[in-house]
Amino acid sequence: MTESQNPFDVLAIGRLGVDIYPLQSGVGLEDVETFGKYLGGSAANVAVAAARYGRASALLSRVGDDPFGRYLRRELGALGVDDRYVGVDPSLATPVTFCEIFPPDDFPLYFYREPKAPDLNISLDDLDQEAVRSARVLWFTATGLSQEPSRGVHQSLLASRGRQSFTIFDLDYRPMFWPDRETAHARVSAALASATVAVGNREECEVAVGETDPQRAADALLERGIQLAIVKQGPRGVLAKTADETVEVAPYPVRVVNGLGAGDAFGGALCHGLLAGWDLERVLRFANIAGAIVAGRLECSTAMPDESEVTAILETGART
Repeated sequence: MTESQNPFDVLAIGRLGVDIYPLQSGVGLEDVETFGKYLGGSAANVAVAAARYGRASALLSRVGDDPFGRYLRRELGALGVDDRYVGVDPSLATPVTFCEIFPPDDFPLYFYREPKAPDLNISLDDLDQEAVRSARVLWFTATGLSQEPSRGVHQSLLASRGRQSFTIFDLDYRPMFWPDRETAHARVSAALASATVAVGNREECEVAVGETDPQRAADALLERGIQLAIVKQGPRGVLAKTADETVEVAPYPVRVVNGLGAGDAFGGALCHGLLAGWDLERVLRFANIAGAIVAGRLECSTAMPDESEVTAILETGART
């Protein structure tokens, strides 16, 4: 690596933008009067979540040459994420995402990423590829495969990494980012050959391998060479399978305020648990609790818990 001899614990590739969340719940955006501004984007949130556990985290992405872009780079640093691979695009605007909040399970998202988001304009010149090869965890998402040049950059970086352990594929299917479901299936399915861990909900597994039943979806992922398949089942919790182990963990109950950041909190906690070498059940229980904590808060990135908060619930069943 050119700037540091120490590999990153977690290097995430993908979405970075500004989340604009209403400070009133239960009403549509047309009636909201005040909003909060937060760092957002799934890959960025995972990097932030991992940093909260003391992991050396970095993000490969881009922002626009505008005030929102400057805010995001500053906020990454404040939240403990290395921004050296976050480039500034000279022509594209930093994306903004609005949401509506209708607890417990309705959180519509409105993405403003036209004509194109800077994070889909990343280049191989944006980073030292040795950082990808040496990272203990490489986290990438399906969204990064939806457009060029991001898709080609992903293919090159994954080929360079050579399917090392803890190459984690967040199946993260967002229909609005794709021309059609068939294109998403073809690209996601092909990218499985570069990953060792896959994480997705039932719909995302259907896009990836054509299965919605959790057991069959996990088996199909393992048949593609995935070493650890994780299928999120909503109110039924989460299922994880390896070649010789199956673990199913119930969700941790919480009063939901905003469910949008729970999956990213799960992802950051998953990275931490895998790096710590915990047994699979503890990893899943820890990640479930981390996700539940964030679901009980309004924001995403700044809501990520630290290890002491999650561990207190894990060991006692009660919040500190």
